[in-house]
Amino acid sequence: MPINGNTRKWYAVYTKPRWEKKVHALLVEKGMECYCPLNKVHRKWSDRIKIVEEPLFKSYVFVRVSEEEKTPVRTVNGVVNFVYWQGKPAIIKDKEILVIRKFLNEYEDVEVRQLDIAPDDTVVVNQGVLMGKKGTVKRVLRKKVEVLIESIGFTLTAYIDKTKVAVIEK
Repeated sequence: MPINGNTRKWYAVYTKPRWEKKVHALLVEKGMECYCPLNKVHRKWSDRIKIVEEPLFKSYVFVRVSEEEKTPVRTVNGVVNFVYWQGKPAIIKDKEILVIRKFLNEYEDVEVRQLDIAPDDTVVVNQGVLMGKKGTVKRVLRKKVEVLIESIGFTLTAYIDKTKVAVIEK
């Protein structure tokens, strides 16, 4: 994996609208490792139903490159830029790419929704020590939510990763 003393990491690349498959093909043509998750969706025409593959994440393609390879990625036709998080290109964990691949191999017609959590929402914790506990969202931070959990006569305030809670009441 090391290239010139540098390891390759997965990054999300933002593309022009409806250019995901084209950008993927152009990156492959340049010899870069990339992944465009395709969702198998049933589409109905007047005379038939057909299964088509469309990008799971609109305007996104994942690319695995080293620091030196980022500039050539930006020059690919259809690439707008890397997706940034806190002022740096967002690094996607290998494990997350594997989960997406496995999930798409097992299921069709997958729906992607952004998790919207707001203050006063009732949530349930679905991972960790507080698993199964219900609470009320007090504040929403970048990656965490402050959840008020009333239990055994005490009020606990926990800062929980957004991915570990599910909204059950708005």
